Amino acid sequence: MSRLNQFTLSSVPIEVKRPNYDYQNVKPGIIHLGVGAFHRAHQAVYTDKLLSEYGGDWGIIGADLRSGRVRDQLDPQDGLYTVAIRNNDEKKLAIIGSLRAECVGPECPFHAVDMLASPSIKIVSLTITEKGYCHDPATGNLNVRHPEIQHDLKNIDTPKSAPGYIVASLKKRWESGSPSPTLMSCDNLPNNGKVLQKVIVQFATLLDKELAAWIKDNTAFPCTMVDRIVPATTPEDKTALEGILGLRDEGMVSCEPFMQWVIEDNFCSERPAWEKVGALIVKDVEIFEHMKLRLLNGSHSALAYCGYLAGFETISDVMAEPSFVKMCEVFMDREAGQTVIEPEGFNISEYKKQLRARFSNWGLQHRTWQIAMDGSQKLPQRLLDTLRDQLQASGNIDIICLAVAAWVRYVSGVDEDGNAIDVRDPLAERLKALCDKNPNDRVAMVKDVLTVNEVFGRDLRHETCFSDGVIRWLELFDKKGVLQSVRDAFPA
Repeated sequence: MSRLNQFTLSSVPIEVKRPNYDYQNVKPGIIHLGVGAFHRAHQAVYTDKLLSEYGGDWGIIGADLRSGRVRDQLDPQDGLYTVAIRNNDEKKLAIIGSLRAECVGPECPFHAVDMLASPSIKIVSLTITEKGYCHDPATGNLNVRHPEIQHDLKNIDTPKSAPGYIVASLKKRWESGSPSPTLMSCDNLPNNGKVLQKVIVQFATLLDKELAAWIKDNTAFPCTMVDRIVPATTPEDKTALEGILGLRDEGMVSCEPFMQWVIEDNFCSERPAWEKVGALIVKDVEIFEHMKLRLLNGSHSALAYCGYLAGFETISDVMAEPSFVKMCEVFMDREAGQTVIEPEGFNISEYKKQLRARFSNWGLQHRTWQIAMDGSQKLPQRLLDTLRDQLQASGNIDIICLAVAAWVRYVSGVDEDGNAIDVRDPLAERLKALCDKNPNDRVAMVKDVLTVNEVFGRDLRHETCFSDGVIRWLELFDKKGVLQSVRDAFPA
């Protein structure tokens, strides 16, 4: 089967949207670190729309700092790939042309650093997941003990970590007198721009204090809020698309129709006019960010851990169970909802309904196991910040305790049927070892897990109403299982 590329594009069925601009000659103005499925279904789509409607030199160079997997998918396709937008049984297809080149850091770190340092690059954006920042999620500080950070501080010309690549490129700009780019995090982190700034400046300070001062004075770190549900692409997805296109597309991504991007108006150089194609450029992202992280991501994680343990493969399967829908509704109104502020002119009640409808979209097949990955990095901002606000207000924390209990049971590595769980988490071995110390004593298990400062800080272990709540839910899971426990607590 022929591959999708510049030569076969003309044979794509007419109903499939394709680039209407000279994508091959668009000059790059953006480098994006972490060209995974989310970037290809979100920021690259906004940029493709902008190029289609307004033109400009805003092509994207994708930089992968881990492997050449995405490069190998897209290079034979001249950077072209398909976005399959799924809404239950409906599907729309669009071919994206904004990704113009790929580089793979580990294959040639010097080349990747040089590309990042090029004066023609005005924006360096990132979707490297929470763990890519090499920081302590509970404090936001750079983890100086991280092995890649240790390596990069000694070998800045051949970095391995995202902070290392960024600081190495900023060092070259500083030394050559080139302007700094805007560094724009698009990851699900509270105040993600400030987190990125803190990590970069702390790293640079350890390397060279004058360089750190130059970065502070010359580099912008806008905060952003990104939103689109993008499940992992499966072999079946690619086969189904092949039947429609008549071409093989190894770089395709699937996503929901909904898409949102809120960007702080804080740039130190030229930028794409993304607001012309639907992005919001605002003075303060935090109110939108809290709303999304706590209502959407918090609910998503709670449903993922509980749903996985209850035997559900996808989030839409979980949402077919009325008691989980009720749990989600209560969480959005109570635990999470009481800690967020409604933006001016925004209908938060409709937003919550829209979220639940998005979770129920069976066309996405978003696996609970995928959402459950890297929980030690996600819990602090998705659930534990909400927990602290509720504790301070003497509010209700019951469903947060339920979600954390499900996470503890999940990272213990054994499901309700005694089967091993493939836990993907930077702290997986450590968390399992803590759970295995006292496998039949839920009180001791919770006490041990709450000592993981990277997740819970130093404060939450002393909050007895929290630890007692987690213990109570774990003991209920032992007696009834997760599904029956939720059904009893949230009768539909």
